[in-house]
Amino acid sequence: MAEILEITMLICFGFSWPMNVIKSYKARTTKGKSIVFIILILVGYVAGVASKFTNEAYMSAIGEKWYVLFFYFLNFSMVFCDLLLYVRNYRLDRKETQNA
Repeated sequence: MAEILEITMLICFGFSWPMNVIKSYKARTTKGKSIVFIILILVGYVAGVASKFTNEAYMSAIGEKWYVLFFYFLNFSMVFCDLLLYVRNYRLDRKETQNA
């Protein structure tokens, strides 16, 4: 049951991040975004993956439960894309300020 709840959480986050990435891409600004929040989410996903790799019960059944790590890595990659967009948008904001 715990794994089903964990996967549900990861899927819900997984549906949210693409919308956030698209919004960041279209907005072309960092206004309303927090780099600290993005980094904390990334650290959280790294901790989640690390918890799986250090869990002997999970690792002994990795052949049957690989999909949990798949969702962690998928979500991490989407949040990392958002981080890259933050950097792009930060540069665009700086350029806009210099031209004003």
